[in-house]
Amino acid sequence: MNTILIGIAGGTGSGKTTLTRHLKEHFGDHVTVIGHDSYYKRQEGRTYEERAKVNYDHPSAFDTDLLIQHLKELKAGHAIQCPVYSYVEHNRTDETVTVRPNKVIIVEGILIFQNPTLRDMFDIKIFVETDADVRILRRALRDVEERGRTLQSVVDQYLTTVKPMHEQYVEPSRKYADIVVLEGGHNLVALEMIMQRIQNHIDEA
Repeated sequence: MNTILIGIAGGTGSGKTTLTRHLKEHFGDHVTVIGHDSYYKRQEGRTYEERAKVNYDHPSAFDTDLLIQHLKELKAGHAIQCPVYSYVEHNRTDETVTVRPNKVIIVEGILIFQNPTLRDMFDIKIFVETDADVRILRRALRDVEERGRTLQSVVDQYLTTVKPMHEQYVEPSRKYADIVVLEGGHNLVALEMIMQRIQNHIDEA
């Protein structure tokens, strides 16, 4: 199968997921989505309090080597067992999800362009850029409503790890992008261009 790998990166709350969702809804079964967050390392032997303090915005928090291995397997036509991560427990679960090869595979995550090996695997690299004030507000709403966090914990995490890691790792990786999309899935012009590129590949494949 002729698989195209698309990377969608950008800061927390930038609109990566919205853009990815639009593409998935439009192309349906032709597109498979994998989140880098699924590849957070398992926190063996740590209490909940200790797990909550881990810097999840640093490259070392991810098992990126496993993601690279899995993408190679999918490109070769083999199914993988994708890990399942629990944001509520701050840990990888014992569950996995079977992911089968597909014409289009989208990988989404804040740091997917930071690792050179992973970055070079993508046929198309998209960086979603949104104002920092908007991103922190989106993150606060999401983490409180969907992940059971307190507003204070979201603010503390943002100031101690999210913001400095964004400036150190996420923002510098923007330069590797083929396309920079302002406002993510709300940028309909960019969305249409990306959809056309994907449609061309599906038609050829």
